[in-house]
Amino acid sequence: MADFHQNGNITTLHNLRTRTVAEMTYELEIFSQSRKMSLILPCLYSELETDAMPRILGELAKVPYLHRIIIGLDRADETQYRHAKEFFKGLDQNHIVIWNDSPRMLALEARLVEMGLAPSEPGKGKNVWTAMGYLIACEDSAVMAIHDCDIVTYTNELLARLIYPVANTSFPYQVAKGYYARVGQNKLNGRVSRLLVSPLLIALKKVVGDRDYIDYLRSFRYPLSGEFAMRTAMLPDLRIPSDWGLEIGILSEAWRNLAPGAVCQVEIADQYDHKHQDLSEDDASAGLSRMSTDICKAIFRKLAADGTVFTPNVFRTLKATYYRCALDILESYYCDAKMNGLAIDRHKEERGIELFAENIMRAGQFFLDNPNETPFIPTWNRVHSADPEFLKALHAAAAADEADYS
Repeated sequence: MADFHQNGNITTLHNLRTRTVAEMTYELEIFSQSRKMSLILPCLYSELETDAMPRILGELAKVPYLHRIIIGLDRADETQYRHAKEFFKGLDQNHIVIWNDSPRMLALEARLVEMGLAPSEPGKGKNVWTAMGYLIACEDSAVMAIHDCDIVTYTNELLARLIYPVANTSFPYQVAKGYYARVGQNKLNGRVSRLLVSPLLIALKKVVGDRDYIDYLRSFRYPLSGEFAMRTAMLPDLRIPSDWGLEIGILSEAWRNLAPGAVCQVEIADQYDHKHQDLSEDDASAGLSRMSTDICKAIFRKLAADGTVFTPNVFRTLKATYYRCALDILESYYCDAKMNGLAIDRHKEERGIELFAENIMRAGQFFLDNPNETPFIPTWNRVHSADPEFLKALHAAAAADEADYS
């Protein structure tokens, strides 16, 4: 049975199983007449070869309210780009595959380098930032949504529920964050959210004291989900993190730019499963180890920007407090899993906690050692100010690639 609990900080929109996806789709078609909606799909070429993408395309074929779909394609050569274009040819909606590694796009990146405005590293953040720039240049969408391309349980209801709160003309929300239970293959998933973010936020509150930002992040049931929707008016001033802290970074930007009443979280799926990252205990630059470090850095940066002072002693205390909180919360997850007949490996879970505790210190040391770091990709407003023709050039380059490599 669905719950209807509200935490008081941001609105939670539940799935109470009282209406069909057809009813919601009909309303979205009406909303789309006054608010055009676009979807951004950040995609690796390798994801085209998985079971998830054909399913996603089949479900998107049932969606009548989307005005445009923008696929940001990474790690593809010319042959793979041509294949990707053919792969997405079945989409009925207006769509474009942006080949981020094309000669034209690399030339534009060199142009940004000359201005000192280029993203510092490739990855999902850069992919999403580029797609947002293209959407800004189109100047025709009021609402956009983003979701990952590795969702093996994808249905078009996920998109409908994700975009509905922002598209509904009578709702006040400008950002909607998707959430869902991470349960799959008879076990609890979502290790980074369960075993790092939740206990870290509890520990931060104990160590640095009450902070509205900490309460705000704790309000989200799944802050690391890759699914969110927003009004496109926010895009030009949005600061996108260049590392793996993208999801926390987007929530932080909503906190910076909007009142709490303009942000909501929405339940978008009963079942959700996707590609799982390795813990990468032996390689801090990969997998969940890299992700956990980047997430910690993103949280520390935001708290510092709000006036929190961090020192080596604070980080040592934070690590110890986190470790105790994480072990306590693991006991809660263990009992919850057992009561629901799910498997949970306490040894692996505790190994994950030990790795995350080390990465809290690693992230803290990196934060202290790099006071001049600029971890965000420049906003599109800044790029436009430095080069007023750049967005037009980006749009033209993507269109030229689309035309030339047919």
